[in-house]
Amino acid sequence: MIVKADIIVQPYSGEYSERVYDMENPWNSQSWTFVRFINNDQSEWCGHFRGFPREVAVSKARDMVLILTSDWLYQLDRQTGNLTDSEDKPQYQNLAVAPNGDFILADYYEFEKVTVCIKNKEPIESPIQMDRIRFNDWDHSKLEFTCVEFLNWNRNLIMTYDNETDKIEVKYG
Repeated sequence: MIVKADIIVQPYSGEYSERVYDMENPWNSQSWTFVRFINNDQSEWCGHFRGFPREVAVSKARDMVLILTSDWLYQLDRQTGNLTDSEDKPQYQNLAVAPNGDFILADYYEFEKVTVCIKNKEPIESPIQMDRIRFNDWDHSKLEFTCVEFLNWNRNLIMTYDNETDKIEVKYG
């Protein structure tokens, strides 16, 4: 069972047992993301995922692992490490796991929440139109992030998303 996952540089041959998660697509890049997984027995293994690395997140509550690359969004079963779903050419730039286990995804303009699988994402409404979203850190149930107001690029904002209320609010700006 996977308890932790980190993006790493390409490992030396034989350093870890390895699994390749390559999805056939004529638009795949030549880049690869390498993720080191740590199981509950402290054993380590490495997964190879097509695309330039972006983020990886583990949800114990949802029993899932999401890996975001430039080419794919991968969903793994946390118990087995098996691929359960994937989405090609994701526009997402940010991935985080909330304290309650939900995954939060954001492209440049919008937020979405994943609770069951990546095919069933729920949009999260914002009080303003956002651009250039960048996740910072969690403070209890609130995710702080930065963005600019869409079509008003002089207005830099610090905002929060509360995963208990599903509300996005302006904190500063």
